Amino acid sequence: MGRSKALLLCVSNETFVCRIARTLRTGGAHEVFVIGRPDDVPLRDEVGRCGARFIDNPRADDGQLSSLQAGIDAIDTTDVDGAIVMPVDMPLVTSDTMQRVITAFLTQRPPIARAVYQGRHGHPVLFSPQVFDELRGADPRIGAKAVVHAHADAIADVDVDDAAVLRDVDTPDDYRQLFA
Repeated sequence: MGRSKALLLCVSNETFVCRIARTLRTGGAHEVFVIGRPDDVPLRDEVGRCGARFIDNPRADDGQLSSLQAGIDAIDTTDVDGAIVMPVDMPLVTSDTMQRVITAFLTQRPPIARAVYQGRHGHPVLFSPQVFDELRGADPRIGAKAVVHAHADAIADVDVDDAAVLRDVDTPDDYRQLFA
């Protein structure tokens, strides 16, 4: 993109990161954590403005899995039900979708719950603490997918009527198409 996706504006002049933080809270997340580079002061400031908590990822160059691992390390306590993974470049997922995935997770207690739209897996994905150690030990070249595949038979797939669970913004053209 040439700039921070988290700070791009979406609907109502809200940044991607603030919209997702609000959507997570409205959908039932107790706390919202945003993982970023330690020196990303603009993101850190915006996260604070959104009422979320910034977590440093000193290994950000190692890829997305390192962010998930940094987040898990920061929240892994005895009173954590799970960790929701929501990429910052998917700002239009609805709070209803978040709520449906969280409710299914808390009701069924699977190792993993994820949003599914028309048979395709998307985000958010919610991981139980029972798979945190597997995520910590996952191969960075494969990421969390290996853990998801290892638990394929026990995943709670939550059907949602929200195409945004599949729609991310990777290029300026994606951004223009989504917010034209």
